[in-house]
Amino acid sequence: MTSFASSFGSAGASSLGVAATGTTAGYHNPNNDKLVNQPPNDTVSSIAFSPKALAPNNFLVAGSWDNEVRLWQIQSSGDTSPIGMIQHEAPVLDVAWSADGMTIFSVGCERIGKMWNPATNQVQPIAQHEAPIRCVRFASDLGTGSPAVVTGSWDKTLKYWDPRASTNTPMGTVSLPERVYAMDLLGPVLVVATANRRTLVYDIRNPTNPYRDKESPMRYQSRCVAIFTDMAGFALGSIEGRVGIEYIQEADQKLSFAYKCHRDRNNRIFAVNAISFHPVFGTFSTAGSDGYFNFWDKDSKMRLHQFQQLNQPITCTAFNHDGTIFGYAVGYDWSQGVENRDPNAKNYILLHAVKPEEVRPKDVNRTNKR
Repeated sequence: MTSFASSFGSAGASSLGVAATGTTAGYHNPNNDKLVNQPPNDTVSSIAFSPKALAPNNFLVAGSWDNEVRLWQIQSSGDTSPIGMIQHEAPVLDVAWSADGMTIFSVGCERIGKMWNPATNQVQPIAQHEAPIRCVRFASDLGTGSPAVVTGSWDKTLKYWDPRASTNTPMGTVSLPERVYAMDLLGPVLVVATANRRTLVYDIRNPTNPYRDKESPMRYQSRCVAIFTDMAGFALGSIEGRVGIEYIQEADQKLSFAYKCHRDRNNRIFAVNAISFHPVFGTFSTAGSDGYFNFWDKDSKMRLHQFQQLNQPITCTAFNHDGTIFGYAVGYDWSQGVENRDPNAKNYILLHAVKPEEVRPKDVNRTNKR
């Protein structure tokens, strides 16, 4: 197996090749995207691409319900090479990278967060909660020059950890009104979506007091959240097949809106499982339990592109650092109950080569509005 350290000098990947057919070795692949080699054996809960610091190389990390964290390098052909893997003692719910790309953080039902350096294959505990840890993000600077790993848990707390120290003592703990269901961090902006439809916005330079605390605009449980690339607001997805576009500043509140998506012609409703923003154009993707993923432009309130439907839910998504690759994981998300699970269905990750016309904002007068 190729070591992580030796791959740093290899050729980078700025685009992907295309798979030959709509089905690859039994995997449903109607959009002819590239299949990630040696995927996890259970549902993938989170994927994350390596940061810009490792460009032109692209790496992908995934956490899954089989307790594993797997890492691949993406070649210029779009093929993927497994690099390494670590294990937790319970399902992994979220993964994240450090800004320099040297460390991967993973959390989950084990109630312990781990810090993995793939170059040395060293693994250290970094976080601990009293209940499963749902989310993890890396903050480059808390405003004091210090980095931090931020974890959000079902124990109704946020905790800040120093990645330079392995004391297992948090730098700070923030009490929340409810369990953490989704979280995103960009620059100094941290958005936390909790149970009971609460959304809290923090400036991590003042991490103990929420800048904003209000009820979600959706009627039902929040499922995912992603911050705009300009940090002016965030997109919030729910189990009811709706997305809320929320602006943070009071003066911009009039721009906020919500819309329906991931519903079929019979008005069956599917959960919005993932939202990801394109790092260049600021447009965004949604993916759902219906097996669809779409690209949208929030400013013109238009759908830019809808892709072919997968035969299983899409559980998580991500763009790479320059937006040329879109990754999405396919597998059962339990939204239809245990009785509708197919034990023979495969879990896998696909990589889509993003075309500029799929994600570039279009004029509001164009005809492909929702």
